[in-house]
Amino acid sequence: MSNYEVGNVYTGKVTGIQPYGAFVALDEETQGLVHISEITHGFVKDVSEHLKVGDEVQVQVLTVDKEAGKLSLSIRATQEAPEQPEVKKPQQPKKRQATATVKTDSAPQGFNTLKDKLEEWIEQSKR
Repeated sequence: MSNYEVGNVYTGKVTGIQPYGAFVALDEETQGLVHISEITHGFVKDVSEHLKVGDEVQVQVLTVDKEAGKLSLSIRATQEAPEQPEVKKPQQPKKRQATATVKTDSAPQGFNTLKDKLEEWIEQSKR
């Protein structure tokens, strides 16, 4: 296990497939786990659609846990990411100039007291 360093790429052989990933042996004594999210770029629903026991694969070491004796590996890190199609932004609606309507009526502008308004309403109701 001490022979393997984080970031280095090694060739290994798939020794087991599980729903959560694949076990890859790097030598007779050392194996690590390639988590399902590290198998390939994109979504992986079923590990066995991408790997079979006995497949020889290139893996990059992500972490080394010497105390637990575990290696975390990635096949995806050894592959070039697929080119993403350019996503067009939704076209923004064109801004329109707001139109203002101006009343030109002879009513006084501003605030009136309730008393003044009440007198005005009484006068209007008599008409």
